[in-house]
Amino acid sequence: MEKLVKTLGELEAETARFVSELVPKEDEATLVTLSGDLGAGKTAFTKATALSLGVMETVNSPTFVLEKIYSLESKNSKFKRLIHIDAYRLVSGSDLAPLGFDELMQDSGNLILLEWPEKVADALPEPAVKISISLCPDESRTISYD
Repeated sequence: MEKLVKTLGELEAETARFVSELVPKEDEATLVTLSGDLGAGKTAFTKATALSLGVMETVNSPTFVLEKIYSLESKNSKFKRLIHIDAYRLVSGSDLAPLGFDELMQDSGNLILLEWPEKVADALPEPAVKISISLCPDESRTISYD
């Protein structure tokens, strides 16, 4: 499925739809991968997803810290925590170990959004959803779900 989003408002509506339809895995964390060129909108998608899940704190790219964890305290949330991982600076899947990735994957209350999955593909289980975001010449974005 593909969606074209032209504005931040449309992106927020799209992520709200995405979150509402996302079914948590019962036996492990729900992993969603985000692919796309620099500036395509992977972090913007994550920010809008966090907003949809009720995260009130500022969400920004974890490029240098690699991982940020947000508690989801809303009674309406399907998940207990949102984990945002940016693998851009990683070399291989073994680089996920210091982040406690295996432990995070064992908790079915976790929703993990992982940017740049191609950098760590050798260590990833099959994601619940693969998202690819591409920037169009008019600054809109195409979001593809697999």
